[in-house]
Amino acid sequence: PRRPPPPGERAGPPAAPRRAEGGRRPGRPPVAPPVLPGRSMAARAWPAAVRWALRGAAGVRGAPGGAPGWHRGLGSWDKLEGQVYGGGSPPKRGPRVTTRALQRKFAKGQPISMVTAYDYPSALHADMAGMDIILVGDSAGMVVQGYDTTLPVTLEEMLMHCRSVARGAQRPLLVGDMPFGSYEEGPSQAVRSAVRFMKEGAMDAVKLEGGTPARAELAKHIADAGIAVMGHTGLTPQAISVFGGFRGVGTTAREAESVFDQALALEDAGCFSVVLECVPAKLAAAISKALGIPTIGIGAGPHTGGQVLVYHDLLGIMAHPHHAKVTPSFVKRYGSFGQEIAESLRRYKEDVESRAFPSEEFSPYSMPKEHRRALESTLRQRGYFDAADALLPEPEEE
Repeated sequence: PRRPPPPGERAGPPAAPRRAEGGRRPGRPPVAPPVLPGRSMAARAWPAAVRWALRGAAGVRGAPGGAPGWHRGLGSWDKLEGQVYGGGSPPKRGPRVTTRALQRKFAKGQPISMVTAYDYPSALHADMAGMDIILVGDSAGMVVQGYDTTLPVTLEEMLMHCRSVARGAQRPLLVGDMPFGSYEEGPSQAVRSAVRFMKEGAMDAVKLEGGTPARAELAKHIADAGIAVMGHTGLTPQAISVFGGFRGVGTTAREAESVFDQALALEDAGCFSVVLECVPAKLAAAISKALGIPTIGIGAGPHTGGQVLVYHDLLGIMAHPHHAKVTPSFVKRYGSFGQEIAESLRRYKEDVESRAFPSEEFSPYSMPKEHRRALESTLRQRGYFDAADALLPEPEEE
């Protein structure tokens, strides 16, 4: 039986046990933040947010070298009253997508939506749109960093992109693309790199390219280490030197059979899904029928278990003529935001040069009259007469 409450304390229902948070044990009451006179409830909440920020900066979750080990749901910023800049973790948007959820969707014949994104804003947009999967692709090397291929992208760069995406997306399954040079040396390197994607990049799974016996063996070692793996066959951009350029794959019977067998090998290795890139639609349909896991097509026709496109491509963000020239022919543009961005930047430049921006509407900060006069007097005493004149009120302010 519960003991009666102390004198003066109102009895109530038993408190629900708290979930462990940080280093606090379940059931231990949290330390209340200090309450300062005249501060609103929003302002009173900020010390907890600062504590979470310090935990992230210190590298919680065992990130090596003190690197931030941010995981979705680890902590969030409270929105401060009167803050200058916005930000923080997005609101929860329903249950997290898991590999089991994808398998159930695949079994029902429901297409899986996947988009490639590389940063916080694009991840936030993809989350809001209800995407099933976000792939943090090594195509960031071409789309964001401006390289001609994906080969120069490093593991450290990919981890940075992964952390940014993880902060913006709460619901989708997050897949980190293992870059060229992060797994080719053998199982030990592959597993070590995959573990970093999970611990430091806050990913839910990893993807590696190729379905040859050697690559399937690497996928098996990663899966055996307890890490979900997405396979990738057809055109594999990291092997561009072998393919001789970006081109369709599987257009001959011999090459098509090789792609078919690689997809089977990736499933046997324990992959939960396989990306089919730039292969004939009929071949993709045949592979999708043969596998018991979802296929995700990109330039592979409509008969796969799902589709993926690059965020910047499908939105038409890159309006530069060079990029428009190399945009893959299989990309359907759902917007022309690149042109709108360029026009908006042009109008901003004109407003700056004509001093139309910032107007009074966008100059929200002011100094009380008595403080302005005090500063004016101080500057004149120090000999800064022009600066002091700048503090004088405009005629309409008199």
